[in-house]
Amino acid sequence: MKTARDNQEQDTWGAIGIGAMIVFISLILVAAVASAVIIQTAEKLQQNAQTAGDDTSDELSGKLTIMQGFVDANDDYVLYVRLAAGSDTIPATSISWQLFCDAGNGYEDSTTGGFAAANVQLQSVSQFGAGQATMAIQNPYKILIAANTCDATQVAQSAGQEAQLFIHVESGGTTFETLSVSSPDTGTAVI
Repeated sequence: MKTARDNQEQDTWGAIGIGAMIVFISLILVAAVASAVIIQTAEKLQQNAQTAGDDTSDELSGKLTIMQGFVDANDDYVLYVRLAAGSDTIPATSISWQLFCDAGNGYEDSTTGGFAAANVQLQSVSQFGAGQATMAIQNPYKILIAANTCDATQVAQSAGQEAQLFIHVESGGTTFETLSVSSPDTGTAVI
């Protein structure tokens, strides 16, 4: 036969069980809050990485690679270019250029301009004319840079015989090249 003990010591077992349950529930709540913070941080990092990747892709996928350059008969520059690897089709009007050179008086002059379809031609076509409205990755092109201040004669007569060329693609990247003009004669290589 079993004897029942109704003393104070037996009541403490229930209190210990309730205390353990409270600690267990609080641990679950803390873990839930911590996991929510970790998930939110991971989502924010993923969004930042996606944005950075998209920006990098845009910059690299809209860029020109300069293969060669020459002086033409009008003291301008003809550059042979291709779109950089992975580039999308680029409208010719979305490309602009800046040319900096020594003016001979101790400071740099600059010439800026944009391209129209007439300034962009397939490399296989001998003359600039109607030109190309868009540039695609599969074709090599030649572009005409008609410089006012930094033409081939000015640069060839300057102390350094160099001009710095920047070609900017709207919503894309920038290409930099130094043009070395030893002579303003037609056909002189500048790159």
